[in-house]
Amino acid sequence: MRKWLFFMVLLIVAGLMFGKVNFASTQMTPAAEREFMLNKLAEFSKKSGIDVEFLNFEYPQLYSRLQAEIRAGKNTLNLIADLQGNLYIMASEGFLSDLKDLKFEGKTFIETLEKFAYVKGEKVFIPWLQATYVMAVNKKAFDYLPRGLSKEDVIRGTEKWTYDALLEWAKNIYEKTKQPLLGFPIGPKGLWHRFLHGYIYPSFTGAQALKFDSVRAVEMWNYLKELFKYVHPASSTWDGMADPLLREEVWIAWDHTARLKPAIVEKPNDFVVVPVPRGPMGRGYIIVLVGLAIPKDADFEEPAKVIDFLTSPEMQVEILKNVGFFPVVQEAVGAVPEGALKVLAEGVINQSATKDSIVSFIPSLGPKSGEFTETYRMAFTRIVFQGEDPAKVVKELGERIRQLFKESGAELPEPDASLF
Repeated sequence: MRKWLFFMVLLIVAGLMFGKVNFASTQMTPAAEREFMLNKLAEFSKKSGIDVEFLNFEYPQLYSRLQAEIRAGKNTLNLIADLQGNLYIMASEGFLSDLKDLKFEGKTFIETLEKFAYVKGEKVFIPWLQATYVMAVNKKAFDYLPRGLSKEDVIRGTEKWTYDALLEWAKNIYEKTKQPLLGFPIGPKGLWHRFLHGYIYPSFTGAQALKFDSVRAVEMWNYLKELFKYVHPASSTWDGMADPLLREEVWIAWDHTARLKPAIVEKPNDFVVVPVPRGPMGRGYIIVLVGLAIPKDADFEEPAKVIDFLTSPEMQVEILKNVGFFPVVQEAVGAVPEGALKVLAEGVINQSATKDSIVSFIPSLGPKSGEFTETYRMAFTRIVFQGEDPAKVVKELGERIRQLFKESGAELPEPDASLF
């Protein structure tokens, strides 16, 4: 009896000494990623005395669980990780706490990402992970830069690194080497549609969909017709740009970081990863953003310590090395070891730190998503490859794009949503 009482006292004392965080996440669900997280959280628990249980959910199940707990006034989940779009929905339902008073020492969150953590004046999440698409440049290409554009301009993404400068650069290379050394993944499984709707459209028009048939859109299509005089013709067959870069079929290429990574890993000293150029409206690019949130009425103390750990430069680098998501704090670049990952990380962080950023989020159109992306590809094929009048094509397809949002009931993505 005495031993039993002693054991119970120990349990009670342990419960008071060590906090508990039930960490619900829609991310890090594949087996290898989950194992990585479990191991890292176990290390954190050992050092901090905070017990963290890592719970994987699909978004609908997480939403339902959180909704039930909020309504019952009984929180068991006290830390959430999800995509920014899903967190917006939770915040609009009043499920999330305002985190603007949380401060973390020793880290500088990228300002562009911080901006999207707010809903109606409340900071509803802390940025945690990002993924994106960038440009990779063979260092040989820098010998052919147009007048007025420096290597530093390209690497840092200054106001001089524009789409007009890219055109001049590609033309210079072509005229001096007799080769078209700019390339894009336009093949059937390539991600060319992401460049069209999430990169060049916002850069020229300020929107992905709403200004599909605007005057600036026509200017953009005419620009692409001129640019493609210097784009490698095999681009229409390429699904990814790593191999063309390694074979030096191209010196400048755009693609998703995961698809560029094999080239950078194989020859890290040959390439630089850089921000995309800017257009008349700014520097449009897609970000996949994951945030960390605390449910309404949950205690902040232990979850905030877990957030502090997960966003530390050291942990951000470990995530990059083991999972492939890129850091959201600027100090992480200094913690990345020399080599391929540093080349990639510097490019991603330089892009997301540009002051003229126009961030695009991929629209959530459900079964209509394929039709959305195919419409951009169709416009490109008809205008650039088949030579149709861009004004005629965008007028025909513009209403189709807008109708997809009406039919699906989907909200407009950024940057379109910010136009209202």
